[in-house]
Amino acid sequence: MLNNRAIADPTAYGLLGVRRVVNAAGIYTDLGGSVLPPAVRDAVHEVNGLFASMTELLERSGERLAALLGVEAARVVPGASAGIALSVGACMTRADGTKMEQLPDTAGMRGGVLMQPGHHYKYDRCARMTGARIVEGDLTDFADIACVLHPAHLDGANGTQPLEEVAEAAHANGVPVVVDAAYMSYPTELIASYARRGGDLVCFSAKYFYGPNAGGFVYGTRELIDAVAQIDFTRFESGPHLIFGRAFKLDRGAVVGTVLALEEWLSTDHDARWESYRVRAERLAAELDGTTAQFTLDERLIPEPVNSLVLDVGDRAGACAEELAGGDPSIVCVAMDGKLVFCLETVDEEDEALLVERIRRLDV
Repeated sequence: MLNNRAIADPTAYGLLGVRRVVNAAGIYTDLGGSVLPPAVRDAVHEVNGLFASMTELLERSGERLAALLGVEAARVVPGASAGIALSVGACMTRADGTKMEQLPDTAGMRGGVLMQPGHHYKYDRCARMTGARIVEGDLTDFADIACVLHPAHLDGANGTQPLEEVAEAAHANGVPVVVDAAYMSYPTELIASYARRGGDLVCFSAKYFYGPNAGGFVYGTRELIDAVAQIDFTRFESGPHLIFGRAFKLDRGAVVGTVLALEEWLSTDHDARWESYRVRAERLAAELDGTTAQFTLDERLIPEPVNSLVLDVGDRAGACAEELAGGDPSIVCVAMDGKLVFCLETVDEEDEALLVERIRRLDV
């Protein structure tokens, strides 16, 4: 029986009784990531109707990623968080089947993941999913350390050593470095730079280059990428060991979508992309008496390059954001420091009129 929402909205969301969201917050997992470019979306739809060997698909797609980036080897994984867990697991087990099956029991293997003081962050729990323990300390004691975890966005933070120095110390002790570069895909030159700076396994999330929300990849040395391949989901049913990575399953579309989205991202005219956001933001700012700024992926406001409309609403910011989010469709923006921030990277131009109408209704 159709509900009232399904009658008004015959899309899949309507049939499920789910409100559509006008996403003016940016690229967030809780909002479904980003939007696939049309050519990538068509390819994902195509492979959805065609079977393939996942083992072969992951091998060939990894080769394509490595060639695109000029790195030694790569592997598609279901997001950067899974990439961290699989990378740490690979560093602990080094393709040893008995150890791969043993995780998260780390008895008999190096079970420490070294992080510098000042690098503790919420995603280090992804490393601990393997059974590893976080060891916070300097780069002098590598006893029982399986790898170093280095968050790229905290590289050079006060009191910490940069990746090059981390890698030099770790490699001198036979310890690899896992880099969490989840959203560090722009400028595009950043992506492959972590290998040159000493990263042995580098993890990315696909949603930040307009790939699938459930996609990502790890690149690195051939030996360690082979260890990631051994520990991921593909050999749980067909291989000799009940391996740790079974939970990190991928579908065909996520693999293909990740690779093709990265390929398109690398060939995109990003100057033109940023200019399109600026033009839209300035037009809306003039219409709504607002200003413009960039809302960054680490959730700061900076002046340039522009991607957002900013409205100063004072202490009503939180209430206004809730009012917009509570409507139908829901409009999700960011409330910060007395301002409403509308990131236009994820707003369809066709929704701009609706955005303006709903903003004008606010009690500010």
